[in-house]
Amino acid sequence: MTLTVWLTFLIAAVFISISPGAGAVNSMSSGLRYGVRKSLPTIAGQQFGYGVQIVLVGAGLGALVASSNTTLMVIKWIGVVYLIWLGIQKWREPPIEATRAALSGFSPRQQFWNGALVNLTNPKATIFLIALFPQFLVAGTAHGQQLATMGATLIFVDILVMVGYAVLASQLFRFMTTPRRQRQMNRVFGGLFVTAAVALASFKRA
Repeated sequence: MTLTVWLTFLIAAVFISISPGAGAVNSMSSGLRYGVRKSLPTIAGQQFGYGVQIVLVGAGLGALVASSNTTLMVIKWIGVVYLIWLGIQKWREPPIEATRAALSGFSPRQQFWNGALVNLTNPKATIFLIALFPQFLVAGTAHGQQLATMGATLIFVDILVMVGYAVLASQLFRFMTTPRRQRQMNRVFGGLFVTAAVALASFKRA
């Protein structure tokens, strides 16, 4: 994977991680209840679940697109359409309220497995990975190192973003979860999804 391709992937990884979803709400709830340091087991559990999804999706796609540019192209455009649809849905999504007591009384081990379950049962993460990986895989070459690089990048970025959400929750939770602010965030992230779709549609692998 060249530096240019990796930097493009890094930008996509950031877009994915900062998009509000189950993981973000989970990190915010844990950050509010326990503070940033004591919410780390929750974030670690989420990365475990994310890592399992990365391995399963990566292994399946590695076999599927080992030598088929046509398959890569079909999956790419399915991913582009999905991202546009998701952007529209996010723009229209009504505000929701994160539950302050969602993780009340959880031990560090319970926090870990709660976080893991959130990402293991999150279909959005699976679809994102299916939409994202083919854009950056080079057909006809070994995919193991490429997938390992992308997986490590996704997890590293997600750790930073989830810690950031926990920090924000401990300082600005009320501000971020008012209906008006949530509508604003939904529209911003809806626009980002569509922007990401356009970027993926125009991206060409070497």
